[in-house]
Amino acid sequence: MPPAEELYRENLALKEEVASMKARLAWLERQVFGAKSEKLPIIAMPGQGTLGLEETPVAPRAMEQVKYERRRPAAEKRPIPAEVFAHLPVHEVVEVLPEEVKAQPQAYERISEERTFEVELIGPKLVKREIVRPKFRLKENREQAPVVAAAVARAAMGGYASASLIAYVVISKYQHHLPLHRIEAMSEQWGARLSRKSMAEWVRIAAEWTEPIYKLMLQEILHSRYVQCDETPVKVIDPDERGQGAAQGYLWVVSCPHGDVVFDWRLSRRHGELTTLLGPDYQGILQSDGYEAYAAYSRTHSGVVWVGCWAHARRYFFEAQGEKPRVATAVLRLIARMYRRERQWDAEGLHGDARQVARRGPEGLERTMKALRRLAVWTRERVLPKSAMGKACDYLLAHWAPLSAHLDFGVTRLDNNLVENAIRPSCVGKKNWLFIGHPDAGQRSAVLYSLIVSCQRHGKDPLAYLRDLLTRLPAMTNQDDLSSLLPRNWQLSS
Repeated sequence: MPPAEELYRENLALKEEVASMKARLAWLERQVFGAKSEKLPIIAMPGQGTLGLEETPVAPRAMEQVKYERRRPAAEKRPIPAEVFAHLPVHEVVEVLPEEVKAQPQAYERISEERTFEVELIGPKLVKREIVRPKFRLKENREQAPVVAAAVARAAMGGYASASLIAYVVISKYQHHLPLHRIEAMSEQWGARLSRKSMAEWVRIAAEWTEPIYKLMLQEILHSRYVQCDETPVKVIDPDERGQGAAQGYLWVVSCPHGDVVFDWRLSRRHGELTTLLGPDYQGILQSDGYEAYAAYSRTHSGVVWVGCWAHARRYFFEAQGEKPRVATAVLRLIARMYRRERQWDAEGLHGDARQVARRGPEGLERTMKALRRLAVWTRERVLPKSAMGKACDYLLAHWAPLSAHLDFGVTRLDNNLVENAIRPSCVGKKNWLFIGHPDAGQRSAVLYSLIVSCQRHGKDPLAYLRDLLTRLPAMTNQDDLSSLLPRNWQLSS
C-alpha cells in the first residue's frame, strides 16, 4: 500500500474515533447536566430553505413593526381546598364552644356557626376479621355426626392473610416500588410485624390465582393482529448458583394500543424467545424498535409485517444536533410534521382504511418520508460513519423498510411509546428492589405487573381490582367465564 494512501486511512480512522468520542462526551454531558426532554423549541430555523426540501419555505418573509396593547392574561385559577377535598367523607365532627357559653349555657342561644375543616390521614392498620362456623347436632339423635358449614374459599387457605392484605402487599411492591424488607419494617407501625418470608409467599399466591386472567389477556392481544413489543433487562439471583453473582434476565412486553399489557419473564434476549412469546402461528403487524430479533421473526413468519418506531429514529438525530444542527433540526421538523398530521387525524376520528388513504395522499406522510430519505442519503455522504450524525443516518436508512411500512396501514401508530411507557413502572421498581431473588419469581412479577399496568391504562384502581380478584377467584371453577375479570372489562362487584 502506498504511504500516502496508508496515511490517508490512518487520518480518516483517527477523525472517526475523535468524532465518536466527542459524540459520547456530548451525550454524557447532556445526561448529567442537560435537560432530558426531547421537545423542540418553537423557533424559526435560519436557512431552512437552503436544504433543497420540497416542503420547506424558501421565500424570506417581509418584516414589519407592530405596536399594540393587549389585556394581561389572568393568573391561572387554582382550586381551593374546599373544592379539592369536597368528595372526602367526614370522619368526625368536632364542636368547639366558647368558654362563656360553657359557663352559662342557658343564657345564650345559637344563631349560626362557622365551619372549617382539616384533612387527616388514617394510615394502614392491621385488624382481625373473625370467621365463625358454628357446629350443630340433632337433638333427637345426638350420636349422629355434627354439621358445620364448609370453610369459606379464600386465597390463602389455612393462612391468616386476607385478600385485601395480599393485594396491599402486591400493590406496595409492584406499583409503589417498595422492597419487601421495607414493607416489613413499616408493618410494625400497623400493629404487628409482617415477615418478609410470609409476604413473598403471598406474592406467589396472588400470581398463581391470577395467572388464568394473565393467559386470557395474552390470548386476546395475539388475536388483535397488531402488537407492540419491547424488552427490558432485570437482574436475577439464583440461590442454587452460589458465588455466581447476579445474572441478567429480561421482561418482554407485548401489547396493543388501548388494550391490555402483558409482561413475560425470560432468562435471555435471544431471538427464539420471541417465537415462544408470540407463538409460531401469529399473523399480523409487529411493531418494535430496531432490535434484530423482531426483524428475524418477521423474516421467518410470512404472515408477519414488521413496522418500525419513528421515536427511535428521531432520537438519533436529536442527539446529533451538536454536530450538524441545521440538518438535525430539518429532520426533526419533518418528523414533527408527520406527528402533527397524525394528531389532526386523531381529532377528526380518521381510522382504518380512511387513514391509510390519507397517509398516501398529497397532504399525507409519503411526501414527507421521501424528503427525509433524500436528506439522510445526502447527509450520509458528507459525514463520518462513526459520528453521531452518521449513525443517525445509518439507522434511518437501514430501517427504512419498517419505518415506511406505516404507509401501508391505517391502524398503526408512528412510534412504540405506548409499550415503552408500560415498561417504566418495572424500571422504577428495579432501582428499589434491585433484583429478582429467584428465577422462578420472575414470571410472578410478570403476571402482577401485567395486571397492575393494564389497570392503570384502563383507568381502574389496581388495589381494588386485585382485592376483588383474590376474593372472587377462589370461589370460581374452571368452567366459569373469566372475560368479565379482564382489566378492561372489570367492574367492582357488590
